[in-house]
Amino acid sequence: MKVLLVEDDQFHASYMEDTLAEALPEVTEIYHALHGEEAEKEARTIGIEAVVMDLRMARRNGIEAARTLWQERPETRILFWSNYADEAYLRGIAAIVPEDSAYGYVLKTAPRDRLKLALRAVLIEGQIMVDREIHRLQRRAATPRNALDDSEYAVLLDLSIGLQDKLIAERRGMSLRTVQNRLLALYDKLGVDDDCETDRPLNKRVRALNRALVTRTLNIETLEAAQRDFERWRSSRS
Repeated sequence: MKVLLVEDDQFHASYMEDTLAEALPEVTEIYHALHGEEAEKEARTIGIEAVVMDLRMARRNGIEAARTLWQERPETRILFWSNYADEAYLRGIAAIVPEDSAYGYVLKTAPRDRLKLALRAVLIEGQIMVDREIHRLQRRAATPRNALDDSEYAVLLDLSIGLQDKLIAERRGMSLRTVQNRLLALYDKLGVDDDCETDRPLNKRVRALNRALVTRTLNIETLEAAQRDFERWRSSRS
C-alpha cells in the first residue's frame, strides 16, 4: 500500500511517518509532498489513493489539493491532519467530499493511539472519523441559533473580500432584498447586533468579519480562496 504524506513541517512529517509505520504494516511506501500543488502532481503520477493531508500550507492548502484529488479520483481516502479546529475547514471539507468517500479530520495534538486509530479507520477500513474537538465544533455549528446556512455563509464570504450588496446579489443570483436579509441573519448569529448596542455604534460589516475570524468561522485560507473564486467569476464574465 502506498501513502502520500502532505506536510510542510519536517518535525510533523517525521512523526507521521513513524506513526504510519507503527499503525499500518500494510504500508509499503510513503511519499512526501511539501504542499498541495506538489501533492496533486505526486498523486496523479503515482496513482496514490491513501493520503494524509495537512490543511495549512504556504502553497496551495489542503482543502484545495483535496478538491483536485477527489475530482480526479473520488475513491481517494484522505485523513486531514491539522493544528486547527476551524469551522471554516469543516465547511470547506464538507463542500468538496464526494458521496460515500472515506475521510477523517484529526488534530495534531491528538494522542498517538487516537492518531493510529484514525489512520487505520480512514485509510484501511474506509470509514469517516473526526477528532472529538472537531465533532464538538460540528455539533455547535448544527445548533440552529448559531449556524449559518449555505446562503448566509456565501454572503459572509463576499462581505469578507469587500463586495457591496449589489455585486453580491449579482454574483449569487439573489435579489438585493435577499442579500440584505442574509446580512441581518448573519449579524444576529455572529453576535454583531449585541456588540453594536453601545453609545458608539460600530461598522456592522467590519464587526461581522471580526467575529467570523475570532470564532474561526473564517480563516486566512478561506479569505484567500474566496478572493480567488471571485477573480475567476469576474474573469468568466469579461
